[in-house]
Amino acid sequence: MDIVARAKELESQGRDIVRLEIGDPDFPTPEIITRAAEEAMAAGSTHYTQSLGLPDLRAAIHEHYRRTYGVDVDSEDVVVTQGTSPAMLLLFGALLDPGDEVIMPDPCYPAYPNYVSFLGGVPKALRVHARDGFRYDLEQLEAAITPRTKAIMITSPSNPTGAVLGADDLDALAELAERTGVHVASDEIYHGLTFCGPEHSILEFTDRAFVLNGFSKAYAMTGWRLGYLIAPREYVRSAEKIQQNFFLAANAFVQHAGVVALTQAQGAVAAMRELYDERRRFLVPALRRVGLTIESEPCGAFYVFADARCWCEDSLALSGRLLEEAGVACAPGIDFGEGGEGFLRFSYATALERLEEGVRRLEEWSEGRTAAVRR
Repeated sequence: MDIVARAKELESQGRDIVRLEIGDPDFPTPEIITRAAEEAMAAGSTHYTQSLGLPDLRAAIHEHYRRTYGVDVDSEDVVVTQGTSPAMLLLFGALLDPGDEVIMPDPCYPAYPNYVSFLGGVPKALRVHARDGFRYDLEQLEAAITPRTKAIMITSPSNPTGAVLGADDLDALAELAERTGVHVASDEIYHGLTFCGPEHSILEFTDRAFVLNGFSKAYAMTGWRLGYLIAPREYVRSAEKIQQNFFLAANAFVQHAGVVALTQAQGAVAAMRELYDERRRFLVPALRRVGLTIESEPCGAFYVFADARCWCEDSLALSGRLLEEAGVACAPGIDFGEGGEGFLRFSYATALERLEEGVRRLEEWSEGRTAAVRR
């Protein structure tokens, strides 16, 4: 966020900054969704709803998982939230007692350990590596499980790496969870943005799972703040109580728009996904050409996690230099854990011409740096 703040400051001074640090889709929300929200407001849907969410939206989520993954999610196991971040609070608040552990990959989305720690739990980072596609080593994972371990955190597609877990990966994780008695907490917010083969939910493989999902990424609805938690039945009431006390309910008219998103906007999602993939296919080889190492190609979300140690071991310092000297904003890998140090995360949630300009600036900066070293 320091990079974000500095980039905005430079822009306010008249600098042109290529913004590749933020995971916010550059597409407008599909018109069919915005129109649904307007119609819902005009019809008077501006009051409280049930804390679990509108029955119509929970039913639409049930149908979405049935149609997309062949999974029969009971709508009674769905809690609609004001974005996926509150759903994390519900998940870990319902699941954890003080001292309970959650195993999570390193690098990972930095909010995971913050939520677990805030609720008195213990985030337990397990290093994952580019050479393994940023997947858990299952032997190391099993060895890390203790009697206090309550959940294994997974994200597919992943922020920051863009890694996607296949059916075999999820099946193995599900078998481990069943055998050891832990749960899998699966962040599926980037579902709908997978480019290399079929997309799978953890719920295809086990019932011992919590799922975080929402509308921000695939539907270009980050500012709408609409998400949901799918939880095992025995945890739903606890999650509902937390919702009632902290958030009450998601916005009524936004929930109506969510129904339309799930039932009528899949064509728009597919069109956006195709453009993201075009950007991905440009950016990966382009970053390699400027000297960065991408050992594991991203297959989902809209990020490239590139090894930049050829330029600098300190990712925060490097991202600051690139912002100031090249006018390119990117996220430092250290923000995602010690396993991300030396990496930079580039978001391609921006237009192709801006990506091209960003790469041109990186190439020019790299060549200038090399010339300076030779002198």
